[in-house]
Amino acid sequence: MLNTVKELCALSGIGGWEDEVREYIRTRAARYADELRVDALGNLIVFKKGAKATGNKLMLCAHMDEVGLIVRAITEDGYLKFDCVGGIDRRVLIGKKVLVGAGKLPGVIGIKAYHLVSEEEEKKPPKADDLYIDIGAQSREEAESQVELGDPCVFDSNSEEFGDGMLKAKAIDDRLCCALLLKLMEQDLPMDVTFVFSVQEEVGTRGAFGAAFSVTPQIALVTDCTTAADLPGIEPSRQVCQLGKGPVIPFMDAGTVADRALFEQLRRVAQENNIPWQTKHYVAGATDARAIQQTKDGVRVFGVSAPIRYLHAPASVGCIKDFENMFKLLRCFIADVAANS
Repeated sequence: MLNTVKELCALSGIGGWEDEVREYIRTRAARYADELRVDALGNLIVFKKGAKATGNKLMLCAHMDEVGLIVRAITEDGYLKFDCVGGIDRRVLIGKKVLVGAGKLPGVIGIKAYHLVSEEEEKKPPKADDLYIDIGAQSREEAESQVELGDPCVFDSNSEEFGDGMLKAKAIDDRLCCALLLKLMEQDLPMDVTFVFSVQEEVGTRGAFGAAFSVTPQIALVTDCTTAADLPGIEPSRQVCQLGKGPVIPFMDAGTVADRALFEQLRRVAQENNIPWQTKHYVAGATDARAIQQTKDGVRVFGVSAPIRYLHAPASVGCIKDFENMFKLLRCFIADVAANS
């Protein structure tokens, strides 16, 4: 599974440009799917039959898109001005390598040299408009021969295992969960399951609404990543969760209050199967659950997340043991739903 995570993280796919990611997943999923389709928004919807025929009772969801940038202007000197696609802290951007457009043109995010910064400017985070992408062009004409307005840009960051069982990579959010769903699909399932790989989660949970409207599940489990914030200087009550302590089962986030019965069922499954788990100590972030629960006459939703440091940054960090325990929890939960269906 870890190799799949690395391969998925290496792909480019900001909101609205998930094609490369979707094609990878579709190729893998086609080996196991009983039904497979792509809807008008670009969501990949995969149905796999299980030992018990339950139809559309259970839907599992993971989003394919990552945060990134989009080219909005080119200066006379050949620099690219950009906007963010998804929530990105502009403090993490300076000096970072990016890949621009379908051709993955290398570039670096720049800003006015430090020795030219005033004392007042030094006290404040830079504005997005102060930043630019340097692709080595000498003029607007040279830049325009390689880049078009609207081109997507992704962070250029390698996946790497390091430390005590840690993984560093861009786009762990949410390529990790795409990998988990692919691995589940490879198993003999105890019941029918619909797997949704959604688009445009990072720009407002836009894709999942349409996918859930089409599938109309009875219950939906949203798999995602959540901010760990287990860092120096952060008081324990604001650390959200911690790496190495298992998957996160949130009772609520900034967009959704989890279905209480499903929340209790998932943590019971974790406890009965000796799977370490934790919940959030600080309510933050939102997932596709926000959009799914409002579909048609409503869907019972809840979630499970992997704790990740430095979300929405050029390099995020997760614990491989948490990944493995999250997969085990998902597999055991499906078995529990099947046994009670």
